[in-house]
Amino acid sequence: MKKVNLAVVGATGMVGRKVLEVLEQRNVAIDNFYAFASARSAGKKLEFMGKEHVIIELNEENIKKHPVDVAIFSAGGGTSATFAPIFAKVGTVVIDNSSYWRMDKSVPLVVPEVNSDALKHHNNIIANPNCSTIQAVVALAPLHRAFEIDRIVYSTYQAVSGSGVAGWADLENGLKAYNNKTKDEPKNYLKPIFNNVLPHIDSFLDSGYTKEEQKMIDETRKILCDDSLKITATTVRVPVFNSHSISINVNFKKSFKLEEVFEVLRSADGVVLMDDISKPLYPTALDTDGKDEVFVGRVRLDDSVKNGLNLWCVADNIRKGASTNAVQILEKLF
Repeated sequence: MKKVNLAVVGATGMVGRKVLEVLEQRNVAIDNFYAFASARSAGKKLEFMGKEHVIIELNEENIKKHPVDVAIFSAGGGTSATFAPIFAKVGTVVIDNSSYWRMDKSVPLVVPEVNSDALKHHNNIIANPNCSTIQAVVALAPLHRAFEIDRIVYSTYQAVSGSGVAGWADLENGLKAYNNKTKDEPKNYLKPIFNNVLPHIDSFLDSGYTKEEQKMIDETRKILCDDSLKITATTVRVPVFNSHSISINVNFKKSFKLEEVFEVLRSADGVVLMDDISKPLYPTALDTDGKDEVFVGRVRLDDSVKNGLNLWCVADNIRKGASTNAVQILEKLF
């Protein structure tokens, strides 16, 4: 790819720091680089690609002073709502990690292995999907093309890194409280996460679903370009530091053989098939931590329904679920 003038907004956060790491590891060709963050972090320095960079306060004046080709946003929905249009207006392509733009009909929601063609129709804002949606559709899209999905049931087991540094701290502090025999008083979650499982990610909607569950439903339909898909989801926070796991139950319109499913998954872009019950071999959070691929295992028929399939899907939610997906979009653009 050609050299790009790049800004990272929210460069000091958990996802922002991982974006910088992924850019370095993938040796992305960057000409000029600018790190933007809130006034609280402005003036501090960070190392990137062997150079020291001063963090710039995110405001309209500084955006216009530092013209760039692409800005990767990892700073929350409010920041994206306010500042993405300012970047876009001056000709910068924004790749946004927040949920703010995802369901906007004029904004493509992109997973490069699945729907990179959608990048042809952006208006200088491109949305990065929800972390759990990303890994799920990487596995499901090739199966959808082969056998046509009718219904999906998602059950997620999501790591605390999905809540950023605050979620990570709650699990660390809960572990310390357990070891010290003191009371666990979480600051991020409503209930302790250590030694616990919380069927509650994001706020509840009137339907009884959480926003996280509704995101997976809506985003899957948008990415796969099929509003007729029947989808339900239960999203759960578990006491794991990093990498999300998803149990996916899917019904297809076409009949299939299990061998055909394995062949589709083996050849799918971005998928690592890890499935051999004789060993036994299947992906876990520890297997995927620090990796960019989506790992799939426990692939088996669901004999309780016609054309049913179960699979287990695991990926690093901070890398493929956020940072790496954004960098892959950048690479596709240039």
